[in-house]
Amino acid sequence: MRSSTTNRQYRIFAAKPAEAPPPEGYPVIYLLDGNALFATTADAVRAQSRMQKKTGVSPAVVIGIGYPSDALFDPARYYDYTMPTPPDKLIKGPEGMPWPELGGVDAFTAFIRQDLKPEIERKFPIDCSRQSVAGHSLGGLFVLQTLFNHPEMFQNYVAGSPSIHWNKEFMTEAEQRFLSRITQGSEQADGMKLNLMITAGELEKHHPSRMVENASGLAERLSILAERGGRVEYCEFAGESHISVLPAFISRAVRFALVSAPEDKS
Repeated sequence: MRSSTTNRQYRIFAAKPAEAPPPEGYPVIYLLDGNALFATTADAVRAQSRMQKKTGVSPAVVIGIGYPSDALFDPARYYDYTMPTPPDKLIKGPEGMPWPELGGVDAFTAFIRQDLKPEIERKFPIDCSRQSVAGHSLGGLFVLQTLFNHPEMFQNYVAGSPSIHWNKEFMTEAEQRFLSRITQGSEQADGMKLNLMITAGELEKHHPSRMVENASGLAERLSILAERGGRVEYCEFAGESHISVLPAFISRAVRFALVSAPEDKS
């Protein structure tokens, strides 16, 4: 697909359940970094939903948003997932290397809203009351920006090891505006409930970005969503680093997004 506003090109991965859709349609997970994470996520949904009575996980459509390249993590993600950031506010690149093009989050959000979601809803019967977005690292940063600035786009937000440190000042201001709207009740109008899960790997506490501290602190501050009918969860995966955490993150993200009944603990 191409963005109707920027003409940037995307590779879209899609998995549909073998089961017939319920009357209201399938729930859907929109997944960032589709080249790297789509197959694992689709397999996790398929495996867990086969035992729905025990897992509570509903069959769902999985949509991976990727790029037309063989790279697992295409450099184009830096533009799509990041906010405009003045050069003096940028964190240092790996080994002092310059960053790829940055600052296209608004255009990428418009692509999802105006192009991708309408196309998916034409191709598949989608339950628009059960839409999730999930991303890791910079993808997790995008998830949080979407929650803060466009909370009506999804009901479930899953941010794994989010790069909150990328532009801490920007994220702090966006969070404060969001919390102000929440306390005034505007984001809970018409019965809208927002569910959020933030995760991190235990070993990320050693990262100079203070990844674990940032993630757990944000989850605590956003617990106000639970007071207004939503869910807020924070999960730290023992013994996992920024990359090794991915399978555990995906498994937990699937359960958070798709559980429609309490899990069978027997």
